[in-house]
Amino acid sequence: MSSVRVLLADDHAGVRAYLRAKLGSVFEIVGAVEDGKQAVDAALLLDPDVLVLDISMPVMNGFTASTRLRDLKCRTKIVILTTYEDDAYVNEAFSSGANAYVTKERLATDLVTAIREVLQGNTFISPASQR
Repeated sequence: MSSVRVLLADDHAGVRAYLRAKLGSVFEIVGAVEDGKQAVDAALLLDPDVLVLDISMPVMNGFTASTRLRDLKCRTKIVILTTYEDDAYVNEAFSSGANAYVTKERLATDLVTAIREVLQGNTFISPASQR
């Protein structure tokens, strides 16, 4: 899966750096942005296979970015990465067009699996979020 192209979107530079280090040996990281509008623009420009997208970001949140990409018929799979474990957030993520929901608490164990699952046409939810 080294040819899988991944775009990262998180407003915290430290999280972006960690994601780049964690995923860079498995996937091709094509970019890293810090807000939802940049995520939409970069996804449309770079056409990544997967967008790892935080919910709480400035300018445009992850749910709005996900909805916008789906409205624009963007083929990129969306993996929400967040601190929120509430069922309402999980439901909103999938309603907005996300393909997976990974909690940051389980990032180290779940993110690569989630990316692989969505590329196979499946959905994924971090186990702590499955209620």
